[in-house]
Amino acid sequence: MNPSGQSRSSSNSGSAERPNGRSQVLVAGIGMTPVGEHWDVSLRNLALDAMNAAMEDAGGLRPDALYVANMLAPALSGQSHLGALLADFAGLRGIEAATVEAAGASGGVATRQAYLAVASGAVEAALVLGVEKVTDKDSGQVEAALATATDADYEAIQGVTAGAQAALLMRRYLYEHGAPQYALAGFSLVAHENAVANPNAMYRKAISLEQYSKAPMVSDPLNTFDAAPMADGAAALILTRADARQHSQSRPAVEIAGSAVATAAMAAHDLTDPLGLPAGAASVQAALARAAVQTEQIDLFELHDRFSIFAALSLEAAGFAERGGGWLLAKQAEISLNGRIPICTYGGSKARGEPGAATGIYQLAEAASQLQGRAGKNQVSEASVALVQCLGGAGATAATHVLRRVSNGI
Repeated sequence: MNPSGQSRSSSNSGSAERPNGRSQVLVAGIGMTPVGEHWDVSLRNLALDAMNAAMEDAGGLRPDALYVANMLAPALSGQSHLGALLADFAGLRGIEAATVEAAGASGGVATRQAYLAVASGAVEAALVLGVEKVTDKDSGQVEAALATATDADYEAIQGVTAGAQAALLMRRYLYEHGAPQYALAGFSLVAHENAVANPNAMYRKAISLEQYSKAPMVSDPLNTFDAAPMADGAAALILTRADARQHSQSRPAVEIAGSAVATAAMAAHDLTDPLGLPAGAASVQAALARAAVQTEQIDLFELHDRFSIFAALSLEAAGFAERGGGWLLAKQAEISLNGRIPICTYGGSKARGEPGAATGIYQLAEAASQLQGRAGKNQVSEASVALVQCLGGAGATAATHVLRRVSNGI
């Protein structure tokens, strides 16, 4: 955090061996494609662009394992078995490869699997890829595919969509906490403001409160600017151990200091407290504990804002606001790049675009670039610790990571 008048936390140098006996895991390279409607690019070519960019950024480091995060390819592209397909297509035939699916949390869960493999010493360098291709199909087909992230027997069969579910949560939140109609507008305004300078963002244009208030309703009270656009995209990370690095770079190193995944009830109606985001809270607590970091030390939070209500719930679950106080942070002075807790520093899902299972990888790559000072006009001053969280469904799965800048170069 960066309370007014206080400097951000300083970086901590880490040894190659962590106190828990696991090796220090570093982000050696990142790669991202622009998020948008890539009509002329196949899923495999989109993935290849991100994989090649990450390997090039890592100095040509060749991974010995590939973890692919994807949710919708079997339904929308008629393709499963992406691990083998993409390893082959990228010229990595023969390496260990697998696909990980956890709805919108797939990218974070895949990263955790790669993190554990590298930290244990079983893998020296892992490539984590998130890829999604949705614009080749019409909206009805996409909605049907996305509905598989809900409880099929008790939600999807009744016609519940992700947007309708988010609208119900938003309506309950506004009622329960006495928040005004446009209480969450600031989340969208900040996201669009941050996307202006992001070359990978789908919507690089700021919006005003007036534009927000006049936006068409998607599902009352959720309007167009409360919902992130589904789009095509691919992002990748190279993870390696500090004691296995094979090249040098002048930029600061970034370690995954904490990693955790938690689950909650699949159906929202089965939650004791639908607004509590229990998996989000549990995964944050576990990741912070693993990293030995306090909430007050976090310099930026890449949260999952597929719908604006989840920005408020995530801030509360992570401990940045009291219950019912997340909407009070939806002010530019609080969550902007120079605010108390910057969020969605490259535009988030709302303005960057929501690439499904790839979301978590984009978030991690964006956070890493912040800690390395490579964020350009979007740079958060003196950022050294970042919290990253992606959600599956209405929070049934939450994957959280703590990234920290370390003094020793890769």
